[in-house]
Amino acid sequence: MVYAIIEADGKQIWVEPGKYYDINYIAGEPGDHIKFNKVLVIKQENFIHLGQPCIKSAVIKAKILKHIKGKKITVFKTKPKKNCRKKKGHRQKLTRLLIEEFFQ
Repeated sequence: MVYAIIEADGKQIWVEPGKYYDINYIAGEPGDHIKFNKVLVIKQENFIHLGQPCIKSAVIKAKILKHIKGKKITVFKTKPKKNCRKKKGHRQKLTRLLIEEFFQ
């Protein structure tokens, strides 16, 4: 089993080649390639490479598949003893990435 742990947008994500992941919005067009340089851990068949905190020579190559919106979150605020109510909704912008390969 081959995997890596990367830092993207302040969060640590466990990634495997050939799988797709939804992360916070990254500027770019669908079809563009991006590289992640902040690689914390790479595990290959019988070898684990740990960074302190990052592996300097490691790069993860990914492709932007599409931009999507996350699930709707509803926020409802009221004031006690008043007839004041506010209802707001929010949908987070997300980017779907396909992890293509690891370089070390």
